[in-house]
Amino acid sequence: MDPLIFKIILVLVMFLVSLGIAAYSTYAERKVAAFLQDRIGPDRAGPFGLLQPIADGVKMFLKEEIIPNVSDKWLFILGPSMFMVTALMTSAIIPWGMPLEIGGTKFNLQVADINIGVLYIMGVLSLGVYGIMIGGWASNNKYALLGAIRASSQMISYELAMGMSIISILLISNGSLSLNAIVDGQKEWHWNILYQPVGFIIFIICAFAEANRTPFDLPESESELIGGYHTEYSSMKLGLFLFAEYINMFISSAMIASLYFGGYNFPGLEYLSTVLPNNVVSFISVGALFTKIFFFIFVFMWVRWTIPRFRYDQLMRLGWQVLLPLSIINMLVTGGILTIFN
Repeated sequence: MDPLIFKIILVLVMFLVSLGIAAYSTYAERKVAAFLQDRIGPDRAGPFGLLQPIADGVKMFLKEEIIPNVSDKWLFILGPSMFMVTALMTSAIIPWGMPLEIGGTKFNLQVADINIGVLYIMGVLSLGVYGIMIGGWASNNKYALLGAIRASSQMISYELAMGMSIISILLISNGSLSLNAIVDGQKEWHWNILYQPVGFIIFIICAFAEANRTPFDLPESESELIGGYHTEYSSMKLGLFLFAEYINMFISSAMIASLYFGGYNFPGLEYLSTVLPNNVVSFISVGALFTKIFFFIFVFMWVRWTIPRFRYDQLMRLGWQVLLPLSIINMLVTGGILTIFN
C-alpha cells in the first residue's frame, strides 16, 4: 500500500473516531451522572438509550439557524468552525498503537511523527482559544464577551503550568519532543507517572482547565453567564462548540495516557510481540491505549458531578500562585536529580 494512501485512510479513521467518541461521550456523561445520582439516565431512544446521541445530532441539524442582526456574520460563523478544526488537528501526532504490517511494509499508527510533537500540541491548543474569543466577540453580547475573556485568560494561565509540567517529562525522556519517542521510552513498567507524580497532578488539573471542564467551566457557567461564549449560538454552530469540547476531552485523555501512562504500552506487550502475529499485537496495543483513554474520560465526568465550580478569583489564584510555582519547582527538582545521578 502506498504510504500516502495509508495516511489518508488513517486521517479519515481518526476523524470518524473523534466524532464518534465525542457523540457518545454526551451519552456516557448523562449515564455517569445518572449513576452517581441514583437515576436511570437516557433510556428511550433505542435499547438502553444508545441512539440518544444520534437523536441529539438530528435535533441540532434540524433546529432553526439564527444569526443575530447585530453580530459580525462572518466572524460569528468562523468562531465555532475554528474551534472545531483546532480540536480535530490535535490528534495528528498521537501514536495510537504499534506499527501495522501491510504487504510486508510497516506503517506507523500515527498521522505525523514530527520531532516537535509536544510543541505542536501546545501550539494548536493555544490556537483553540481564538475560536472561543472570535465567537464571543462576534456575538455582540455582553455575556458572550465575558465568557470569551474568561476563556482566554484561563487558558493562558493554565498553559504555562502545563508547559512547565511537560518540560519535566522531556527532561526524563532525553530531551525528545517527539511523542512517539516519549511513549517508546515507557515500555513495560517504566511509566512516567512513577517518576513524575507531581507533574501528573499539575498536568491533569491544567487539562481540566484547558478543556473548560468542571470545576473550571467558568467561560460558560450557566448560573452567571447563561452559557457564556456560545450564548447566541444555535443549531450546528452550537453543536460544533459542544462537540469540540468533548473532542478536547478525548485528546486530553489521550495525551495524559501517552505522557504519563505508557501510551499503548503495557506490561507483557514485549512478550506478546514474540508469540503473536505483528498485526494482532498492534490491535491489542490500540485497545490498551483506548482503555486508558476511556478511563480518563470517565475521570473527567466523575469530577464534573463531584466537585463544585470554582469562583473566578479562585481559578486564577490556583493557576498563578499554586500550579505555576509548583510546576517550576518540580522542573528544577527533576533537573537537579538528573544532574546528580547522571
